[in-house]
Amino acid sequence: MPTVRPRHAITETDAVAAALEAAARRWPEDRDRPARLLAHLVEIGFHTIEIELEVETEKRRAAIRKFAGSFTGLFGPGYLDEVREGWPE
Repeated sequence: MPTVRPRHAITETDAVAAALEAAARRWPEDRDRPARLLAHLVEIGFHTIEIELEVETEKRRAAIRKFAGSFTGLFGPGYLDEVREGWPE
């Protein structure tokens, strides 16, 4: 099919063959269309990764919210000036 979009080649390794077999069981109407099966797998993989990234991001944000402000007052006024006094110029 003509397209102006980039095309990508993929070698059918053992892992790719196993993925295609599983995809053919999931989408039997596309059993004889490996390119379509690969497209299904890419879509599912994309959505899975997006969900995982969202969960990881929310975990980091929750940790930040949990500890936000917990170090307030740990270093008194002039602390940085005192530390900098020992630095070479």
